[in-house]
Amino acid sequence: MLQRIKAQLNKGFVRNVLLVAGGTAGAQAITMAFAPIITRLYGPEAFGLQAAFVALLAVLLPISALTYPIAMVLPKDDRAATTLGWLSLTLASLLSLLLFLLLVFFLEPLALLLNMSDIQPFLWLLPLALWLAAVQQILSQWVIRQQLFKISAHASIWQALILNISKSGIGLLTPVAGVLIWLSALSAGINAAIMWLGLRFTTKLKPAAAAHHSMASEPFNDSTAVVGAGYASRLIGKTGSQFKDMLHLAKAYGDFPIFRAPQVLLNAISHSVPVILLGIFFGPAAAGFFGLGKTVLLLPATLIGKSVGDVFYPRITKAAQQQQAIRPLLLKASLLMAAFGLPVFALVMAFGPWLFGWVFGEQWQQAGEYARWMALWMFFAFLNRPAVAAMATLALQKSLLYFELSSLLLRLLALYLGFVVFASDLVAVALFSILGALVNLLLVLYTLAKANAHTGR
Repeated sequence: MLQRIKAQLNKGFVRNVLLVAGGTAGAQAITMAFAPIITRLYGPEAFGLQAAFVALLAVLLPISALTYPIAMVLPKDDRAATTLGWLSLTLASLLSLLLFLLLVFFLEPLALLLNMSDIQPFLWLLPLALWLAAVQQILSQWVIRQQLFKISAHASIWQALILNISKSGIGLLTPVAGVLIWLSALSAGINAAIMWLGLRFTTKLKPAAAAHHSMASEPFNDSTAVVGAGYASRLIGKTGSQFKDMLHLAKAYGDFPIFRAPQVLLNAISHSVPVILLGIFFGPAAAGFFGLGKTVLLLPATLIGKSVGDVFYPRITKAAQQQQAIRPLLLKASLLMAAFGLPVFALVMAFGPWLFGWVFGEQWQQAGEYARWMALWMFFAFLNRPAVAAMATLALQKSLLYFELSSLLLRLLALYLGFVVFASDLVAVALFSILGALVNLLLVLYTLAKANAHTGR
């Protein structure tokens, strides 16, 4: 039985990973091809202001739909998943409207409080950007559920092409931060529109019954989050309205807003705080250095990490429903991540300043100094992608929240020591990265230990 499972994993899992990775690699190749042009057009200050806007958006995004889109992969039937999508869209619309009203009355005080007066006019874009990002999340999870990975691959490539051509073309005439901020706000919407078109085209090619992947006949394991999947599947169709269905599903998957949304929020804060504080203590150029370093280091994380996570999540959910062993799948995926990531991140640690200066221009060498330390953190963040994907299925959302809270407190301490005690931006980034690496490693080891106790071992 175990050999047959491994054979199926090798056949389907790796193929799907390569498909998603191919689209992501194409998008990253486009981004890297344009990067030397864009970094010479805009400069560190413009990138720093863009990074501040993106950091604020990243903090708001986890609460836009309370992470219910992530749950769309879990239900056994497509109707329950679709209703979760409508629930997510409703929540995102309400929050975006609330944010707009908040900006109407408190825009200037909020900008002063967050030390973002330089981008105050662009804060009006936040409600739109937030709503578009939520739509993109919903469509992305539906694509993952249906295993239509070719659609997400095409969306990644076209999104990168449109954004980078726009940045370069407009930057030749007006190389200001506002251009980067506007395109950042619309980025998720571009990706969502392309996926929507892809789904429409796919639906026309296939009958609805064939296009939808139903798992209604599969058993589920009551020791995991799949309990919610079975419960939700029995509820849908017995209620009289979609509103009641949404309420039932909101309850069935209540661990997502209670545990997963705060965890994702804390993670977003821990990633965004360095950008904001670097801007406050050392100016927008320092924030721009950190932003570029993070962007470059996220390329391999996105290429392999997102690809593995997108494919691994439904795969491990199905394994749990069939009461298969979880730990071998998780261990194999984690080791593959380590093998792919180590050479890339080690290269940045060894030659970061020279690489950044050569590729992006001499003014970006300090970003390479940051990246040397950030590569250590990003490697272990890259390594934990399968573990994080497995935690919803293993009902470890509360544990993930505790890990994230501990990580945030430790990273805030690191930034305090760097900024206040040592008065050094580089020391702050180094301490922040070292602690981030340790927490991510502990998360992987903890998830492997919990997966070992899963039924089917």
